Amino acid sequence: MDRMIYLSMSGAKATMQRQEVLANNLANASTTGFRAELQAMRAVPVRGDGASTRVYALETTTGYDPSPGPITNTARALDVAMQGNAWLGVQALDGTEAYTRMGSLQVNAEGTLVTSGGMTVLGDGGPIVLPPNTAPAIASDGTVSVTQPDGTVEPVGRLKLVTPEAPLVRGNDSLFRNPDGDLPADQTARLQDGALEGSNVNPIENMVAMIAAARQFEAQMKMLQTAETDEQVAGKLLSMN
Repeated sequence: MDRMIYLSMSGAKATMQRQEVLANNLANASTTGFRAELQAMRAVPVRGDGASTRVYALETTTGYDPSPGPITNTARALDVAMQGNAWLGVQALDGTEAYTRMGSLQVNAEGTLVTSGGMTVLGDGGPIVLPPNTAPAIASDGTVSVTQPDGTVEPVGRLKLVTPEAPLVRGNDSLFRNPDGDLPADQTARLQDGALEGSNVNPIENMVAMIAAARQFEAQMKMLQTAETDEQVAGKLLSMN
């Protein structure tokens, strides 16, 4: 009887985790540069005497969907959409270097180029600072230049664009990092200025998957109830004998 309980309990827990992932994806269906989270499960045998036939369903290393999201032209000078597998380097709130596809950039009160979340955008030589009373522009290779009031154009830095060879790891702050350390700048990486990349989440597919997960959870809970009922009946039969 406990075999059925183990299977249904482990499956129900895995289904709840899947629902959490799908719900998070749906919540970020309109988030700029968001990468849909993927989930995978693996079977792990329960160790111990008499438990060799029991297995748990445990979450294995999760990844993300690397496919690009739709590009929307905004005509805004500080909006950029990374092309191909290029990522933008930023300084996370904990001081570490991280990477993002969210290209809606701003200039803070100190003149430093930051993301919409307030994280400092990294350049090839560190943070990029824009002089006051200037009009910024970003070229396709990431070069940031400003136009002075007298019409003079002056480069002030270049965005740090990286192209990872292996998948990055998503952190709890929704930023991505390279598990083997900071990545070098890729001089061949390119971006599209005046545009933003949307989320690559497919709302319809995620909604269908959520409905399927809900039905699966109901079936697993039904199996638990069946196991409990069978155990009660077996107990009554034993007491009668």
